[in-house]
Amino acid sequence: MAPVTAAGEQMYALVERLYPLCRSITGDGVRATLEIVDEYVPLQVHEVPTGTRVLDWTVPQEWNIRDAYVADTAGNRVVDFAASSLHVLGYSLPVSATMPLAELRGHLHTLPDHPAWVPYRTSYYKPEWGFCLAQETLDALPDGEYEVHIDSALTDGHLTYAEHVVPGQVPDEVIVSCHVCHPSLANDNLAGIAVATFLAQALAEKTPWYTYRFLFAPGTIGAITWLARNAERVERVKHGLVLACTGDPGRLTYKQSRRGDAEIDRVMQHVLVASARPHRVAEFTPYGYDERQFCSPGFDLGVGSLSRTPYAGYPEYHTSADNLDFVSPEAMADTLAVCREAFAVLDRNRRYVNLSPYGEPQLGRRGLYDSLGGRSDAKQAQMAMLWVLSLSDGEHSLLDVAERSGLPFDTVAVAAGALHGAGLIKA
Repeated sequence: MAPVTAAGEQMYALVERLYPLCRSITGDGVRATLEIVDEYVPLQVHEVPTGTRVLDWTVPQEWNIRDAYVADTAGNRVVDFAASSLHVLGYSLPVSATMPLAELRGHLHTLPDHPAWVPYRTSYYKPEWGFCLAQETLDALPDGEYEVHIDSALTDGHLTYAEHVVPGQVPDEVIVSCHVCHPSLANDNLAGIAVATFLAQALAEKTPWYTYRFLFAPGTIGAITWLARNAERVERVKHGLVLACTGDPGRLTYKQSRRGDAEIDRVMQHVLVASARPHRVAEFTPYGYDERQFCSPGFDLGVGSLSRTPYAGYPEYHTSADNLDFVSPEAMADTLAVCREAFAVLDRNRRYVNLSPYGEPQLGRRGLYDSLGGRSDAKQAQMAMLWVLSLSDGEHSLLDVAERSGLPFDTVAVAAGALHGAGLIKA
């Protein structure tokens, strides 16, 4: 795992700032989150009205909440939204009532297998109200009457999402997506936002080849809304990566696109293997995060997903144990480093044509051997030139060259640059 870096510490600080906010698929919590991210990278914020048809879905009513609690007869709040936004069922209807514990139990959600943890539960598309609490808290409640209060509102409003674009040398795009809809869950949501934000900063340090479009949107409905509103741009999307669960201590997991052999799939696998990081490459399944929207058969985009421990793969998933202690600067720095390495490969993965294909061109006469000087890897660099010349037939990419030759991609890319500069190959 990567050591703690300044970026790692800064990503963790961003997660700390975002952690207390109550987020859902709509509402002021999403807007507040995007306002903070906008301090790091400028965002273009989009507001899509309630009732807007987006593919087979409809933008729902906007949900906001001010306060919620369950109080005993003495007025003590035994469950309190102010202590954690996880305590309220997401999208809960407003309620103000007094009821016995026996009746209230039907609206309470716990985790009996982890009695000290609070679960994360939602009811986005079914009118409902409820509270989430630790099983040990529920077990300690005496029978009797309880005051139940949820000060929330479901109104016609908007779904909010944002984009940040890093301009490239070509209009072809790489989509980087993360979701902004979960409340106080540090790994499943916030770490992905942090890695995406600092990846955008890193890419902007120099002009990349591709144009990189970062999408900060609520899960599922946000990606569907973006796809519905950007049908004319979809053909520009050549590659993509969804970032989720990127801050935990587990090994890296890359989930392939639906195609399974998209360029992003090959690049991610190559980088993970070449780096010798512990990792797993998983085949595509139509369940998970927003890769399933981008990869739906009508779009079939080359979009994979990068996590550490993937969704539902760790006990803390969707519970209060996914907190600030569960994520680390080191893990986020490592995930960021892998993304940077992968996009460095993706950006330079060209196909070339050998302009002197009949016999081996005289490299020495062009000063190419001399340019290697006293490099310790001069032999490897020479072999890279020969491999690039051999496979520059317009069909093989530099990644193909690296994989077939067993040479590092960076060495192959440098060799291609030298040959291109000498007029021996063209893109």
